[in-house]
Amino acid sequence: MTPMRPAGADAFPKPSVEPAAARQPDENTLYAALDLGTNSCRMLIARPSGSQFQVIDSFSKPVQLGHGLEASGRLSRQSMARTVHALQVCRRKLENHGVAHMRLVATEACRRARNSRDFMRTIRRETGLPLEIIQPEEEARLAVISCAPLVSLRTEQLLIVDIGGGSTELVWIDVSGVDPVERPRAIMALGDGFGNHGPGAARVVDWISVPLGVATLRDQFADVEDDPGRFALMSWHFEEMLADFVPYVTADRKADNFQIIGTSGTVTTVAASYLGLKRYDRTKVDGLTMTSAQIDKVIREYLALGPEGRRADPRIGRERHALIMSGAAILQTLMRVWPTDRLSVADRGLREGLLYAQMVRDGVLTPEGLNGVA
Repeated sequence: MTPMRPAGADAFPKPSVEPAAARQPDENTLYAALDLGTNSCRMLIARPSGSQFQVIDSFSKPVQLGHGLEASGRLSRQSMARTVHALQVCRRKLENHGVAHMRLVATEACRRARNSRDFMRTIRRETGLPLEIIQPEEEARLAVISCAPLVSLRTEQLLIVDIGGGSTELVWIDVSGVDPVERPRAIMALGDGFGNHGPGAARVVDWISVPLGVATLRDQFADVEDDPGRFALMSWHFEEMLADFVPYVTADRKADNFQIIGTSGTVTTVAASYLGLKRYDRTKVDGLTMTSAQIDKVIREYLALGPEGRRADPRIGRERHALIMSGAAILQTLMRVWPTDRLSVADRGLREGLLYAQMVRDGVLTPEGLNGVA
């Protein structure tokens, strides 16, 4: 498959998040966001709190929904059964908390599978959950607004990267014409769409959805036995897919005030490994800045371990060991081709974007409290 990108302004959905003055939410009002991806099923339940939200409950399970999809073009019975079981757990959590506001979405695996419509009907019948398949444009927008609080006030050119299980979304944003203190809020406003927002607004230079994520890229090179050779091939293949991304060709390789924000399990795992965490701590990882040299050192350590060593390494975990090198190949490629040697780590993504969008729409949270990173 080739990368997806908009053909014009009509490619973007109409604004779905309207500015509103915040109203005081009922303390019992809860919101939920569920992201069913190619590898994992993840959910957050939260309540609005000022300009942010407080997480009340969460769920994460590696269901491997896209296992075998590359070869067959279909979701397997076993993968669908695992996923339905996970969704039944999510349904019970939603019921137990009495959640009234929710948005539950599926992404790349369900977009690509020939039997995804039948699967959606099965989910509705077995769980009653209103799951919907969203398009790459909306997936990219939601990743962008989730990262808005991490945008530096010094940033003029921004690349937000969301490495998923089945696809990788890249959005290049120019905020040089926005007052520095307004830049995080300008990023949040892109939840309305990537079209022209007028003078003084953040401008999307280009965006692309590459149909390669940690699971799909791994599957394409599963028959390569040499571990370092497989890693090099994955990196080379991913870079090939960037050929139509405008900034790949035109970006100033010496640009000042450029920032990359990376959001994915790969990025947070590499960050936790760099910090030497024996137990994952989101407060230490989210917002961390890493240099290319620090990232490369962790990846070299992963390669030196080999497949069995990675399986046993507690920093990686048994649920991620088979996917970490394909994710690392994507991450290292991106750090190599853009004009920066620093990466901002975001332990946030599609679920957080879904929560922000719902709460802003309902007027119980506004982006007015966003200050950005100095």
